Amino acid sequence: MLKHLILLAGSILLMSATTTDDAQAASPENTMYMTLSTGGTITIEMLPDIAPGHVERIKKLARDGFYDGIVFHRVIEGFMAQTGDPTGTGMGGSDEPNLKAEFTDYPYKRGTIGMARTQSPDSANSQFFFCFTDTGCSFLTGQYTVWGQVTEGMEEIDKIALGEPPAEPDKIEKITIGSDITEDISAQAEEPAVAEDTEIEPASGEAENAADNAEEAAAE
Repeated sequence: MLKHLILLAGSILLMSATTTDDAQAASPENTMYMTLSTGGTITIEMLPDIAPGHVERIKKLARDGFYDGIVFHRVIEGFMAQTGDPTGTGMGGSDEPNLKAEFTDYPYKRGTIGMARTQSPDSANSQFFFCFTDTGCSFLTGQYTVWGQVTEGMEEIDKIALGEPPAEPDKIEKITIGSDITEDISAQAEEPAVAEDTEIEPASGEAENAADNAEEAAAE
């Protein structure tokens, strides 16, 4: 099934990038770290308050390793960078069922992450896209489900190779949920320490004196 992001012809505005990484810090469970082939990592605040179903899907696929190694197959300057298709063609998705739309008035701006879909509102599955600018995606507000916002590292998205598809596409190396990192650290802290031998050995001279005293006591 076609999973390309549906666009209105002539609606793409090519604007210079601006920085608006102003979202508040999220809880570890709703914080995502995405390492890219550009060499950097971006931090994403997931938004379950406005898109609970989509956030749950993204978390599940991320924890399953679904996104690891998937390329950015459609990257348009000044507009958006799209990924999430394991086939790299824009026509694939996960084995999970499609999601019901969770449209809101959350404004598309620089670093906003939305779900790609077909003309059917309830066809989002695994593909998503990052907006490059404050205005390039603004016309999508209310028509494509927003599930996240980049809070750090947007410059790494700016580095992604352009093209439809790019000649040498960049990819997602790894996605990690913040709470999973916290749990790993806690588990390591709770591991019992290996007991060490605390018995103090006497110095060689002391050992010899103790032996001599024992012999003298036995002779008396």
